[in-house]
Parts: sequence; C-alpha cells; structure tokens
Amino acid sequence: MNDSAAKEPVINGSLALDNISIVLINTTHPGNIGAAARAMKAMGLSRLVLVGPADFPSGHATALASGADDILASARVVDTLDEALAGCQFVVGTSARVRGVSLELVEPKACANQILDEAEQAQVALVFGREDRGMTNEELRRCHLQVHIPTNPDFSSLNLGAAVQVMAYELRMTQLARLGGVELPKTKQMEHASQEDMERFYQHLYETLVQIGFLEHSSHEKIMAKLRRMYGRIRPDRVELSILRGILSETGKFAKDSSEPSKETL
Repeated sequence: MNDSAAKEPVINGSLALDNISIVLINTTHPGNIGAAARAMKAMGLSRLVLVGPADFPSGHATALASGADDILASARVVDTLDEALAGCQFVVGTSARVRGVSLELVEPKACANQILDEAEQAQVALVFGREDRGMTNEELRRCHLQVHIPTNPDFSSLNLGAAVQVMAYELRMTQLARLGGVELPKTKQMEHASQEDMERFYQHLYETLVQIGFLEHSSHEKIMAKLRRMYGRIRPDRVELSILRGILSETGKFAKDSSEPSKETL
C-alpha cells in the first residue's frame, strides 16, 4: 500500500462541524441545556454531550430549545468527563477566569480556527463548565487549549447558553470563510420609477400642494426644486411611488370634501 492510500482522508470543511462535540458539565438548569441546543442547531453543530446533568430530559430544556428537539433527543448523557472525552483527540476548555493551569489561552476567533483545523481530521470536544463556577483546574488539565471570551471585566458573568452561542457563531463564521465567505440572502430588488413616472408624480404633488394651500405664501419654484432634489436622492421604486401617489390622491379628496359646504348648512 502506498503512502497516499495509507493516509486518513481529510474531511471537507463543510463537514468539520460534525466532528465537534459540545460538552456541558453538571448543568444545573435544564433551560440552559435547551438554550445551548438552540444555539448549536442555529450554527450547524449537532453533537451534544451532557456530563451528569441535574435535570434531563426536561420540559424546560425542550421549551428553551425552540425547535432544536433533535439535538436534545440525540444528546449523549454520561456520568464523567472522561466518558464524554472518550475518542476525542483535541479538547478545548472554556473559562471566564484565568486559572492556574499551564494552558495556552486564546480568544474565540483564534480558538475557532484551531478547532476547525483539528476537526478536519479528528474528533474535537469543546467543554463548558458549571453555571456557578465553570470548570475545575483538574478538568482544565484534561484540555489542550483554553478559550476565554473577553467579557466586560466589571461584569464577566455570561449565561451558559450565551457562551455556547458565542463559540458556535465563531465556529460557523470561520467555517464559512474557509468555504468562500458568507453569502447573504438575496433581497428582492424593485425597479426604480421611470423619469416619466417621476414627472407625473411631481405634477401631482404640485397640484396637491396648491389645493391644500401649502404654496400660498412660498415660492412655488424654490419649494418644488427642493422637493425634486429630495426625491431625487431617495430614488423611489415603482411601488413606493405608487404609495406616494395614493397619499396625494387621498389628500386631494380630503381637501375637496373639507372645502365644500355640508348639506346641513344648505
């Protein structure tokens, strides 16, 4: 067998996220598990591992998952962190505080790059600690890397679901960049109103302003010139122009009805 055949195939970048497990240690509030599942599914992650959760399965978790029920249903529940990390070749620990552990400390974006590098050919675990005290030093010693989310130093408390969301977002954005960048949804582009339609609008606008008496004490030419400049900057599309014409028509009708004597006075 030649060397190229012996090498493990490199997983395509679009599949690298499938090799990443989100591990939650001793989660107390089931709602946080649901929020984490929601964050994961929204960003393309699917593997959730729960180490000794206090309450799971739970209706609160399902409610906060907001439709990410499949993530909860497939979640692996284990008793120890060692079980959760079995089969993983690269482990990243998260911590709001810098601990006395000799680990390389990185911010989320740099961490996402390293995780995806590893996930292209190996199993990776991204570990989150308890809501009240995070990960212990002993747990961090099982990690190859520590990620720190740079929160406000005067208020560093970050909800567990929010922390998962931050890391899941960075992983997805890094993945998309490697696949060619972010492609935003196409918005429907309306055709700009033609010059002929704009001229009819300006005439309609002028007639309405005269009808309601707006131009009685002003220079017609100066006011209309300013209005032309304003609508020229806006460049309304055909639908927007139709709305404006409709407003002018209703304004004209109201002005006409107001100026006519009521039948009760005749």
